[in-house]
Amino acid sequence: MPDREEQRGVSRREVLRGSVAGVAGAYGVALGEAAAGTGGNYPKDAPPPGLGEFDFTFGSAALGADTVVDSACQFCNSNCRLKVHLKAGRVIDITGEQADPVQAGGLCVKGPMMAQLVYNRHRLTRPLKRVGGAKGSADSKFEPVSWDEALGTIARKFLALRDAGEARAIANKTSGRLPRGTGSLVGRFFTLLGSPNDTDVGPVCNDAGGDALAATFGLGNFTNGYGTDGATGAEDLGASKYFLFLGTNQAETHPVTFAYLLRGRAKSGAKLVVVDPRKTPTAAQADDWIAPKPHTDLALALAMLHHIVTGELYDKAFVAKWVLGFAELQKHLTDNGYTPEWAEGVTGVPATKIKQIAHDYATTKPAAIFCNAGISHQLGAFDTYRVLTFLAAVTGNIGVAGGGCNFMHNTWPGDLHLPPLKVRTPDKEVALPVGPDYFAESILTGKPYPLKAVMTCGNPLLGSANTTKVAEAYRKLEFYVYTGLFMEEAAYYADIILPACSGLEMETVYMRRDDRAIRWQKQAVERVGESRPDWEIWIDLAHAMAKADTKQPPAYWTDAFPAEWKDYRKLWATFVALTPGMGGMTQARMEARAEPLRWPCPTVDHPGVSTLYLNHPSWYAAAESLNPGNRGKRFLTPSGKVEVFTAELEAKLAPAGHHALPAFYTHPEVTGRQPSIAYTGRLVRNPINPQALTPAVVIGAASDGKVHEQFPLMGIIGRPSVVHFAGVTQWTEIGKRMNGVRLIQVHPDTGKQAGVADGDEVVVESPRGSVTGTALFWEGIRADTIFVPNSFGPAQRVGDEVAAPRYADAANALTDDRYFDNLSGQQAYKCFACRIRKR
Repeated sequence: MPDREEQRGVSRREVLRGSVAGVAGAYGVALGEAAAGTGGNYPKDAPPPGLGEFDFTFGSAALGADTVVDSACQFCNSNCRLKVHLKAGRVIDITGEQADPVQAGGLCVKGPMMAQLVYNRHRLTRPLKRVGGAKGSADSKFEPVSWDEALGTIARKFLALRDAGEARAIANKTSGRLPRGTGSLVGRFFTLLGSPNDTDVGPVCNDAGGDALAATFGLGNFTNGYGTDGATGAEDLGASKYFLFLGTNQAETHPVTFAYLLRGRAKSGAKLVVVDPRKTPTAAQADDWIAPKPHTDLALALAMLHHIVTGELYDKAFVAKWVLGFAELQKHLTDNGYTPEWAEGVTGVPATKIKQIAHDYATTKPAAIFCNAGISHQLGAFDTYRVLTFLAAVTGNIGVAGGGCNFMHNTWPGDLHLPPLKVRTPDKEVALPVGPDYFAESILTGKPYPLKAVMTCGNPLLGSANTTKVAEAYRKLEFYVYTGLFMEEAAYYADIILPACSGLEMETVYMRRDDRAIRWQKQAVERVGESRPDWEIWIDLAHAMAKADTKQPPAYWTDAFPAEWKDYRKLWATFVALTPGMGGMTQARMEARAEPLRWPCPTVDHPGVSTLYLNHPSWYAAAESLNPGNRGKRFLTPSGKVEVFTAELEAKLAPAGHHALPAFYTHPEVTGRQPSIAYTGRLVRNPINPQALTPAVVIGAASDGKVHEQFPLMGIIGRPSVVHFAGVTQWTEIGKRMNGVRLIQVHPDTGKQAGVADGDEVVVESPRGSVTGTALFWEGIRADTIFVPNSFGPAQRVGDEVAAPRYADAANALTDDRYFDNLSGQQAYKCFACRIRKR
């Protein structure tokens, strides 16, 4: 295994390669500049510009591109355009879009890695079926089959369950690795099948933020935009004067849009405050880094509200005109004593600091809140996000350029509409509790009913909480279909494996920018082997159902899934024609743009909405296009106002154990015996996701603290670095070479107390299981907290080629699937009791 200094050296050289090689400089991105060799500033420890000043591919017979195709990156919600340079049909370079003022030509290191998904000897190229070996075993045996045989096998299994009255026993989980609109096809398929259990990636991603935004303002989307508002000509988020980042490490998760914010900050002098238990590369750019105890952001937000409200720092005119429930909020804060002094005892953040950030946020206009997985991956995610929406509302920072609640990944498109079905479909029973992590419970216990067949896009053996339990469940699952690019961990549990295309192999709308903006991407290269894009797989599966169904005529399936929709251009035209607020988002318009186009965008003459709820004619026109009942409404709630508290919302949430005005509680494995949560086991209709059940909870009882007698530390899980995005980048040579070691961040004092030295091989243990890694001493992390990078797994054979270790267990072997947000389904990846020892 290479030592860490060698890895750091490789990383530094790799990210500073010039645009000649198609790799944007990560240092340059962090500084808001373009790649090496384009005139950017350089940190003092970086080499000076050299050959990067000159493009020696210019005039080259071998390296001059025959054509350049406009594609897009699939790795994050910066949604960067990729200019894919081709020679003889092969990718020879990938560069960024200079004409997009947000992207500004930039790419992070991941952009060029898109080509390594195409040219990869580990790609799945044909459908496979299991012919031997135990499920989950590395000795599993598969043989190639035709697409007709693979899809026919799936169709016969699904129909056998349906005909036995067990349609609800069939489930699907999609992921963020899907072209837009695939989820609508999946939903249509499951409606015809009669199963309620078509789920998506939201509960392991960021659904809670969207749920909270919808409850307070009316739409569940990121509220403001990157770049210029086409309706007003004014800069939106780039004009903010105060950035409050909670649980978002954008330097590593959204580097290109973060660079745009930093460029705006350089002009406006905006202050950046980062709230995170560890000092990330994002915090390194901040004016102020605040490190609360994990899973206590709700206390911090309540205390900020208390200081703003009791100190009369709120926007009185805005509150009087637009906010419902302010008086109830005042009483809630004072009656419960949610003072900064109280919050200091919970979070470890000094009361004086809490007062300072509350004052600065309330009095600096406009001010923008940004959040990501650091908030979403808490068991109180919905309630925490709700309180953060209150902060924006009472300070008048909603519906204004440069402000808003920018809860990341709550973007668009979501529900793209297809023509109404013309056949009578089966009645659906109630769905399992929201979130694919409940699949394991259903398979193993049969409660509330058993799953027998599951089809996934994505890798539940890495992404789901308590992966030891998940592995046990998938070993026992009767029938499993895996779709993907590689033989990931989950594939070894499959009965049928379907090969999917990567982003460069399809013409489509793929990734989305957080501000509801999308771009059209052209197919750059031929499909690898017999792989197919996901929307085509579902259309073909519907046609296989038509051939195998003995209860319904073929037209039941084929009329609902016209073969012409396999041409994505025709499928997209259908979405544009039928989806509210989307009439202006035509293929032709998007192809002609260097910038992505924001939704809502009701007509081809509409510029698209940058700032939701802006008091401007363009917003009111867009709002009405979503629903004629919105005519004249600024906020799209029932009242047309910001709804902090209403009796209706209180009655809606109460059966599940929640309230319109959240009380403080936290994870039972947070140290300090704080108010926590208890799951009753009584299943009720989920008030936020009414298609599903959820366990009712009781909030407020103090945790007993016993777990910390053996596991005294708190662990958090997150992205390894800017190099990685979920598990897929672990299958690239660059990903494994630059960041192929699981580096476990631990404070030097904590490590020494545990008998661990920097660079030691270590074991992190929790009540659920253990993982191994390499200790990385890091003073920028709380002494009571350790950080374990996710996305490493035992099947990642590409690492063998660069001497990177394989890890037997996923990071989520440490987390507990019993603790989750019972409203949004979000899993609590951001806290688990643990200990660390030398291996």
